[in-house]
Amino acid sequence: MTYVIAAEGPSPLAPHPVEIIVGLIAFFLLYWLLRKYAFPQFEQVYAERKDKIEGGLKRAEEVQQQADELKRQYEEQLAGLRAEAARIRDDARAEGQQIKAELRAQAEEEAARIRQRADEQIVAQREQVVRQLRGEIGGLSVQLAERIIGASLADDARRSATIDAFLAEVDGLADRRETTPAGGAS
Repeated sequence: MTYVIAAEGPSPLAPHPVEIIVGLIAFFLLYWLLRKYAFPQFEQVYAERKDKIEGGLKRAEEVQQQADELKRQYEEQLAGLRAEAARIRDDARAEGQQIKAELRAQAEEEAARIRQRADEQIVAQREQVVRQLRGEIGGLSVQLAERIIGASLADDARRSATIDAFLAEVDGLADRRETTPAGGAS
């Protein structure tokens, strides 16, 4: 089957010349209106957005630079504070050592004073004991002498002389024992 198209007038696919002219006039009129009013608005909005974006980027860069500067300052301050803390620790250690040395010196001085007082007390007590013993030994020696001799030593001068002689002899014995070595014969 073959189809034959009959040509009966103008083709429905081809536009009419008046429509083409009206279409072109309408197109140019629309183009002129868009170019006069719409395109400048589009350009203005585009420029504003571009400025906003570029300004935002610039502000972001500036904020980033400020943040970097603040970070650098913070790190410098932190380094300074660390150095200060180290210096304070060193000072505290040195001060602690000094205080420790001072306390040690005070303790040694106090120990020396206590030793000296103890030595003085020992000497005083020894002298007191020696006096007491001399008195007791003197009394006992007189009693012993009276028993041995059978006579009374009522005279104070004789009694003193006897006691002094006895004590001198006892002191002499004590001195000889101190000077003789421990393993030697007397």
